[in-house]
Amino acid sequence: MAKFGVPELEDLLASCNGSLEGKSVLVRVDFNVPMSDGVITDDLRMKAALPTINWLQKQGAKVTACSHRGRPKGTPNPEFSMDPVRAHLATLAPGVELLENLRFNPGETANDSAFVAELIAGHDAYVNDAFGASHREHASIVGPPAHLPSAAGRLLAKEVEVLLGVRNQPRKPFVAIMGGAKVSDKLSVIEALLGIVDSIIVGGGMAFTFLKAQGHEVGDSLLEEDMVDTCARLLASGAKIHLPEDITALGGGGKLFDPEAGGEIRQAGVNLAPGWMGVDIGPYSAALFTDVILEAGTVLWNGPMGVFEDPRFAAGTAAIAQAMADTRAFTVVGGGDSAAAAKQFDVDREVDHVSTGGGASLELIEQGDLPGLAALRR
Repeated sequence: MAKFGVPELEDLLASCNGSLEGKSVLVRVDFNVPMSDGVITDDLRMKAALPTINWLQKQGAKVTACSHRGRPKGTPNPEFSMDPVRAHLATLAPGVELLENLRFNPGETANDSAFVAELIAGHDAYVNDAFGASHREHASIVGPPAHLPSAAGRLLAKEVEVLLGVRNQPRKPFVAIMGGAKVSDKLSVIEALLGIVDSIIVGGGMAFTFLKAQGHEVGDSLLEEDMVDTCARLLASGAKIHLPEDITALGGGGKLFDPEAGGEIRQAGVNLAPGWMGVDIGPYSAALFTDVILEAGTVLWNGPMGVFEDPRFAAGTAAIAQAMADTRAFTVVGGGDSAAAAKQFDVDREVDHVSTGGGASLELIEQGDLPGLAALRR
């Protein structure tokens, strides 16, 4: 049996009497790729599935891939068609069939048994290689293993090995970097991490709720009033939480992604007057956070330090990205916006592991398991 009790491709081969020749294998992939005007802008997720697909094809299997794309809400929508993805897949892995968007059927998100039966019809085995969707109890994730010989693909197995290794046996000190907009979105994982890591760096929009809990004025910055007491509790817990000590702020009249709108940009302390909005950590905070990262043994990064998509407010996230590249620590980028930032600042090849799943990577770190993994252990 494979690591963490999850069967891998070799186990699948054994369960099929040592041969997949002529067998039909359904592979759940994560081809929810970014697109612009019908053109794929980043095919990383597709290429990440190729080791699994290629291995199955070399074993003589007929591979049928299935994936969701976007949120079509249970009904066919041309905007979310898999046609462009199917065309690109034909160049990457000729001979692989790709089903239409799973979420065109409401049975996918509802984990409907009838839809599971429809998916597995005519297939002899199932492989889950969609780490980024394995935290969902959806039909294509948890349904097939109850009916077919099943295994984790190469991508899923690697994600589990790296992330559970970081969770259970990190090199010390273990530092987590948490950014993004809302504390409420990541509260449970922050609380879980406080029992695992040596310190947490907090940036992004969520930092202002923590700063408010310290008694600072945050101006017009993003703030979750109903989470201030929770942040105060976390700060009083004795955990080592690093917060910004200076802020890059945008003044009244200014607009994100619109330099022509005007609005003064100023480096400020952690108290902002009304009309001023915090949009990034300041240079002093970036230097402090960099020092923490450079002294770490393991670093997990999930979430930007500011509105890095606007070049005016990218410096804080860029500094974190560079520190991730420079540190001797074992470095993990937790998917989502962090993965996009690592790519934007050209450090994605300089970190040890870039996860393909944002929510899935956080849930695995938090819970130690995922519905998709549990289903494979049946």
